[in-house]
Amino acid sequence: MRIGIIAPPWIPIPPDAYGGIESFIDVLARALVDAGQDVLLAASSDSTSPVPRLPGFEASDPAKMGVTSHELQHLLRAFAGLAEVDVILDNTLAGPILARFATTLPVVTVAHGPLIPIEQELYCAASPDVVFVAISHNQASLAGPVPIRRVIHHGIQVEDVPVGPGGDSACFVGRMHPSKGIPEAIEAAAIAGIPLRIAAKMQEQAEEEYFQEVVKPMLGSRAEYLGELSAEEKYELMGNSCVLLNPIQWDEPFGLVMIEAMATGTPVVATPRGSVGEIVEEGRTGFIRSDPAQLALALAEVPTLDRASCREAVETRFSSHRMAGDYIELFEELVRQRRPSERTGAARAAAVTMPDGSPSSSGVGGSSMRSG
Repeated sequence: MRIGIIAPPWIPIPPDAYGGIESFIDVLARALVDAGQDVLLAASSDSTSPVPRLPGFEASDPAKMGVTSHELQHLLRAFAGLAEVDVILDNTLAGPILARFATTLPVVTVAHGPLIPIEQELYCAASPDVVFVAISHNQASLAGPVPIRRVIHHGIQVEDVPVGPGGDSACFVGRMHPSKGIPEAIEAAAIAGIPLRIAAKMQEQAEEEYFQEVVKPMLGSRAEYLGELSAEEKYELMGNSCVLLNPIQWDEPFGLVMIEAMATGTPVVATPRGSVGEIVEEGRTGFIRSDPAQLALALAEVPTLDRASCREAVETRFSSHRMAGDYIELFEELVRQRRPSERTGAARAAAVTMPDGSPSSSGVGGSSMRSG
């Protein structure tokens, strides 16, 4: 199949550091190519993902995150340039609404965020032909009127993640935000008498203020803030830790950080929110507890867990190959459902022009694929 993937315009694919959606897109795109699919990625011009990319996009600019006109311009160029693919995988908020006017192709939109009422309203205004994928059963259960077609858990390129030896310290990896539970992690580690190393994104003003007002006063010789780490540094931190503390305070749709830690062999101790119960296997790959005191008690039981079982769980349940297979199965189903007349209409739609007046991409197979 010819698969077009639309990434948000704010951060390159893959991200230089923090970026869950962007990491997902890069891993899935490469896994689809490895599975023999033709992939064309619509992403910012500074993206470095080693899959064919559609030209004509601006460089990423996190300062424009949430700017509607910037996202719509990006989406218009993406839909025009992907006129000849068989199916489009969209990873934006506005994409399913614009799809009603911009394409006749099957569109699959991945719901990356919590399906709160405003997002439910937006998604329900989408083209009736758009198919929605949830990334956890918990997220799907909170989707309300949004018609979720499939639940597909994320996966990672497990073979790219080194197995670590473990260590005496716990770690936290995420971003500097109240929903991530950093104070709870610090408190639980302190009660258990275990050192905690914290790696967190802190770029926005609100994140800086939260750090200065809440987190920094809690730091000390036993709780250290390391800053934001690269992928290699992150895996080294996880692999050299005895446990990942993930006491999230919201219903996170999917926690990539948990499967990343487990891939290094490090178990997870987390709160029972969002997708945690679908990822962490109680007593095998970690423990699920409700408050810092209970989390601390669970930390004392971490040495009973087998690091090899954590790695095996990711290889079996959360590999990029499994994830790509699930998406391919859905894409094939959608392509089969299209009537011949619809496929002909989609071919005619290839005559659509880009916003600068140039013709859209002439094809995405073989040598006709162009890299940005």
